Amino acid sequence: MAAAASGGLWRPAAAALGPAARGLCGSGRAAAAVRAEELAERLRAQKSERQKREVPGDPLRRRVRELAALSQQLQRVHPNVLAKALRRAVVYQDEEIVAINKPYGLPVHGGPGVKNCITDVLPVLGKLLANARDEPLRLCHRLDKETTGVMVLARSEEAAEKIRLLFKTRRVEKIYWAIILGEPDPAEGLVEIPIVEKEVQSHQPHYKMTLAPSYRLAAEDGKVVKIRKNRDAQSAVTRYRRLASSSACSLLELQPITGVKHQIRVHLAYGLGCPILGDHKYSHWSKLAPQKLPEIALKRLKLEQRKARHLPLHLHARRLCLPWGEGGRVELACKPPRFFTNAMLRLKLELPED
Repeated sequence: MAAAASGGLWRPAAAALGPAARGLCGSGRAAAAVRAEELAERLRAQKSERQKREVPGDPLRRRVRELAALSQQLQRVHPNVLAKALRRAVVYQDEEIVAINKPYGLPVHGGPGVKNCITDVLPVLGKLLANARDEPLRLCHRLDKETTGVMVLARSEEAAEKIRLLFKTRRVEKIYWAIILGEPDPAEGLVEIPIVEKEVQSHQPHYKMTLAPSYRLAAEDGKVVKIRKNRDAQSAVTRYRRLASSSACSLLELQPITGVKHQIRVHLAYGLGCPILGDHKYSHWSKLAPQKLPEIALKRLKLEQRKARHLPLHLHARRLCLPWGEGGRVELACKPPRFFTNAMLRLKLELPED
């Protein structure tokens, strides 16, 4: 019975390998070597063909795949290599401050699973700059890992404290660009809703920032009613303006007045009902799942919904203006990254004139 079972398993396996496998079983050593070489060559050809099919021919899809792997690549490079890359990303420097165009996928601070971050390479970056000092550069503020754009560093602790105070007292004008799903109504306005962090109870419990409004509409007559304030909630104010709309998406200019964690993402997703393109975390409340895109957006982006999970967050710190020097003012600006401008072109969101 055991022999029958063994034979029953052997025949399909040999048949699946085809003539090459049967040649190995029934021929001499020379014939077996020839058949094995043919089989190996055929397998290599199949693998090569499969890899060619897996590489998207469309430039946008290739770029999406590249960005999906970018964070991992940044974690594998040597810190000195990362510092040199950030040196090339410098957009402004003087005796006291340095501004870089932060790349996508690079965390500012360390944490679990983070081998490389901006904080760790500041000593090396400082030595690569003109008029280098012995002391390392200092952080003045932060951007999310997935956010690109202007980031200010200081050459001394004294300068860093001055800039941090400017941010704290809301004297720094921050301008962001974001591609969002849908159109905000009205096209221009102010979102002023407190934000709090809460645990989401689902099959995979996790924490998210969410709205903690101070008012609600009464069900009986629709009047505005003040409600009890959440003591853990933080005041959050975001000014927005629509710059363009097309393909069920919009390009927004955003000015966060306050600096609460994930403020722009939460105000757009939960306040206006228009999540940022590629914001998979805040496109749903009760689950962690890829963002659902409108059909016309998928068509214009030449993207399948099942590949939407690779879309990067389309949020860019476009410009920072801060008072600096003797009654002076420094304006720092960065162009959006290539994946951002490519998405704008495909979605037919015309670039506004600066």
